[in-house]
Order: sequence, then structure tokens, then C-alpha cells
Amino acid sequence: MEVAIKRIYAPAEPSDGMRVLVDRLWPRGVSKADAQLDLWAKDVAPSPALRTAWHHDPDGHEPSHFAAFAAEYRAELGEEPALASLQQLAATAREHDRLTLLYGAKDEQTNHAVVLREALLELLGTG
Repeated sequence: MEVAIKRIYAPAEPSDGMRVLVDRLWPRGVSKADAQLDLWAKDVAPSPALRTAWHHDPDGHEPSHFAAFAAEYRAELGEEPALASLQQLAATAREHDRLTLLYGAKDEQTNHAVVLREALLELLGTG
């Protein structure tokens, strides 16, 4: 089983396997048909308060600020309802050869999907 991350704005490909949107908000400009989702896991996304705080931090993409965001997000992933959603993603990943976590952020290196993938791989025992 493989867990990948990909921007929702990139075209869907058969190699994506199971496609899961991991944003709480629907991405602007993407139709449901173009998204070709198998699942929308809203509850595994950062809480609205954490997301807002990070987006309003002018240095949010700096390594130290991203590390602080990641630590807070990881803490959220250990509590309900995110924990149940994370466990559901793990169960889904075990049933498929490839699971692709889709996100809307522009930055491909510093976004919540990177943190989520790491947490999911740890839960699966492959990270």
C-alpha cells in the first residue's frame, strides 16, 4: 500500500488509486466531476481555529512556524473527531494499493497533507 499526496488542481489519473480530499472546505474552482473523489474526509483536516491561525501567520511557511503548526495539528489528530477519521483513512489505505490525499494549498512542501501523510504512515506502521 502506498500513500501519496497531490494538489486537487492537478488532473486525476488512474494511478492515483483511491482519491480522498482532506480539506475541510471545498477547493475553489474545482467541480465535483473534475475532482473525481472517492471520499471527502473533512474531519481529518485541521480545525477551523488552527487553520485560521496558521493562515493569518505571516511567517506560517517558515520552518519553525510550520513545525509549531504541525505539532498542534498532530495533537488534533490524536483527539476526536479527527482520530476516528484518521483511523478510517488507515482502514481505507489497507484496502487499496494506493491512497492519494488531495489538498488545495498552493505550497506543496508546507501544508497539512504532508503532516497528515506522516501521521497516517505511522499509524499504518510504514512510516
